[in-house]
Amino acid sequence: MKILTMGVEEEFVLVDRATRAPVGRAPRVITAAAEVLGGQVQKEFFNAQVETTTQPTASCRDLRDELVWLRSVITDAARTENCLPVASGTSVVPPESPLTVTDTDRYRRMAHRFATRFSPVDGLLCGCHVHVGTLDRESALALSRRMAPWLPALQALSTNSPFARRRDTGFDSWRSVEYARWPTVGPAPALDEPGYLAHVAELVRSGTVMDPHMLYWHARPSDHVPTLEIRVADANADVRTVVMLAALVRGLGTVLLREEADRRPAPRVPLRRLLLAHEMAARHGLSGYGIDPFTGRERPAAELVDRLVRRALPALDDTGDTARVLRQWHHVRTHGAGAAVQRVAYRRHGRLADVVDDLARLTARA
Repeated sequence: MKILTMGVEEEFVLVDRATRAPVGRAPRVITAAAEVLGGQVQKEFFNAQVETTTQPTASCRDLRDELVWLRSVITDAARTENCLPVASGTSVVPPESPLTVTDTDRYRRMAHRFATRFSPVDGLLCGCHVHVGTLDRESALALSRRMAPWLPALQALSTNSPFARRRDTGFDSWRSVEYARWPTVGPAPALDEPGYLAHVAELVRSGTVMDPHMLYWHARPSDHVPTLEIRVADANADVRTVVMLAALVRGLGTVLLREEADRRPAPRVPLRRLLLAHEMAARHGLSGYGIDPFTGRERPAAELVDRLVRRALPALDDTGDTARVLRQWHHVRTHGAGAAVQRVAYRRHGRLADVVDDLARLTARA
């Protein structure tokens, strides 16, 4: 079996250095960063967001180095505009005035057609999307079917958005709740390639989505690169966690593709059970119980992640990533996922500004 490549898209919110609130300075930050990064820095839906994309690589070390470089360039560009990039699924402090939508034809049309799906006050959401490839569309669809029961555990591991509108939402990933307002967000339907093409055409024809890029399934074939894209993770400030997520997606994907090649039957998991598993992951993260999609029973979320790591282990051994993944998983299991770390920062002095400052430092420290 060939070694799959990995790639990561990271979304950041830009916050003012004084107020820690989101600010619409992304156009100037992106222009400055693009002098170094070219097309690897991009616009997002709101003018207070920046997205970076890595090149595909087979090496976790190279992936980490590139993520660090991308973050450093964005941080330098933001400094000149008196703001900071923060990797968090939601903005901890709300904007002081309503956010503006990025001025492109596509985003303007999205904002007009789907105005009831987002809020310019707390609708700013940042994710971390992992790509694995190279895969043709049929292989990507087959892998998405097999990946589905494992994605709630990956989501729990990456929760990093407990705060919104200056309050603790009670969820470890409030981003997941807000993001579900958009059409097509959720587990991918089980489709072969002809079924996929027909399904996408009907979604566009019916006006459910504007174009194929608005397929927001948890696992989707990319519409512009030959990869499967996993979209369940919040943006995470700790770059080591981002690399761990990418390694786990690549490792699990490799193991499951081997089973697909051997024509082993894929487990069938009811959609309602999958949705409940994702809801529990968004609510409790690693701190409580999750739903085992294979059985429907409650189990400690950390045990579900343990099982995910064990499942990926043969491929992690093959690529030499086992020690890196186990080391970071031990760190996260000991100190908590990003949501727990944010709450610890808040409890120190009861100030949300401290949460933003900690996130900004960890994002830039890389």
